[in-house]
Amino acid sequence: MKIGTVEVNTRLALAPMAGVTDLAFRTVCRELSGCYTVTEMVSAKALCYGDKKTPGLLRLGEDERPAAVQIFGSDEDAMERGAAIALEKSGAAVLDINMGCPVPKVANSGDGSALMRDPEKAQRVLRAAVRGAGGVPVTVKFRLGWDKGSINCVEFAKRMEEAGAAAVAVHGRTKTQMYSGTANWDYIRAVKEAVSIPVIANGDVFSARDAVRILNYTGADMAMVGRGTFGNPWLMEQCAAALEGREVPPAPALPERCDTAVRQFELAREDKGEKIACLEMRKHYAWYLRGVPYSSWWKEQICKIETAEDFYKVTAGIKRDLR
Repeated sequence: MKIGTVEVNTRLALAPMAGVTDLAFRTVCRELSGCYTVTEMVSAKALCYGDKKTPGLLRLGEDERPAAVQIFGSDEDAMERGAAIALEKSGAAVLDINMGCPVPKVANSGDGSALMRDPEKAQRVLRAAVRGAGGVPVTVKFRLGWDKGSINCVEFAKRMEEAGAAAVAVHGRTKTQMYSGTANWDYIRAVKEAVSIPVIANGDVFSARDAVRILNYTGADMAMVGRGTFGNPWLMEQCAAALEGREVPPAPALPERCDTAVRQFELAREDKGEKIACLEMRKHYAWYLRGVPYSSWWKEQICKIETAEDFYKVTAGIKRDLR
């Protein structure tokens, strides 16, 4: 499909998730599946103020093309300037605007999903970002609405298209649902029927079968996978195979899972340095062991990892003791 002028040769996307989809994890998922990727969300104001930590979030991999960089905010001037800065620093082919984050510290500041309560302002914010993008396609990710009594995703999607969005991604839950309950794909289908731009369907894709079902049910152009990838990047490989009509590969054995965790750690160490990589990989490595019998003791050791030597020792122990 095309996002504006950008050709995307896959029907599978990895959802942007703060604290999860950093460069290392995106690289692992992309190597397994060839999926479309989006960076973690970055504050437009932080970009404008020259925050030192922000540029690292914008970094793309050498082979991460095409990909999108995601920013958030509700100040029009900051969004216009932030869009230009984000694209200049990342070299991304697409700019994505987060209007769906339900986290209180974001939504309570008027950003993320709070913009769904003021569609006219959301339009102004998007138009500002489009100006700042200078011709680079701009997409928007949002939810069904603020709560079940104010579901407005169809009208919101129309407004986004009118304001210049090249595509929209819809998570099938409201803001107040956060990640509870079941994603409602009916509304995603209604959005697809209402707009002429590509629609990306997000919510409750936890298996290869789900990826096929969400596209068949909604008519969307691309399936976006989020929380199902925690500790399981092979889900992307399985979804890609199903969407391409290939045989779905089985889940890997534990040694291969450990090898992939090592790959992710080494990519993170190269990107962020050893100390930060060790701290951030603790949760990822624990996720890799989810469902593995008798792994609780090793998860405790993972939480104590401070150096690369610790990481490799724990990995050797897991391979030796667990099956």
